[in-house]
Amino acid sequence: MLYRGKPDQVSYGEAIGIILLENYVPFIPGDVANATSYNFPVRFQRVPGFTVERIFAHDMSLVDALVRAALDLEGNGVRAITGDCGFMALYQNAIKAAVSVPVCMSSLSQIAFMRTMLGKGEKIGIITANSESLDDQVLGAAGIVPGPDLVIAGLEKADHFVSAVFREEGELDSERIKAEVVAVAKAMTRSHTDIGLILLECSLLPPYAAAVRESTGLPVFDYLTMIRQLYDAVVPRSYSGYL
Repeated sequence: MLYRGKPDQVSYGEAIGIILLENYVPFIPGDVANATSYNFPVRFQRVPGFTVERIFAHDMSLVDALVRAALDLEGNGVRAITGDCGFMALYQNAIKAAVSVPVCMSSLSQIAFMRTMLGKGEKIGIITANSESLDDQVLGAAGIVPGPDLVIAGLEKADHFVSAVFREEGELDSERIKAEVVAVAKAMTRSHTDIGLILLECSLLPPYAAAVRESTGLPVFDYLTMIRQLYDAVVPRSYSGYL
């Protein structure tokens, strides 16, 4: 087989490019920003100055910096681009217009698919890092029409999550955050017994999806369910076997 190099590209084989916040947290296995969360190579691209505070404030002055990051990822051979915060939906259209590879910046994009699975009268429960910032602007940017079938609960009052993620104090106790996430999930499903599916919006939450599923009995979608689907689309599996 003959292989040809690409101009200015010095590494190969990273199909998924992930744009990162400048967020100094110990990103544990299962987090979007931990490479061991994947059974395929990914390429990370940090955007300096792209802080949690700025994305929660819906800072659109960051668009050019994110577009440059996306173009760099594309130039280094990725086949699709995503991010590590559901609020990156705000920049979806600008990035998509700038590159020629598929772009899916937000875990929230799964809501359209999830809605097709709902039974009559059922709702989707969304657990987000910050329910005060997850507003109609963010949902609309993700292509989601807000409606009564969406129930949003946040972690902005969860003590350890706030200290580890918002205040970036340098330590993350995964058992404490798991307990906080499960507590939010249980409270949400007690208040809304018609919730049929759960989405974990935040990129730090996939490590706790199994605990949420166990505590609620409901199917759970998260950032990694989206990224794995994206990977399978741009790197289709070849099958072999027998009858």
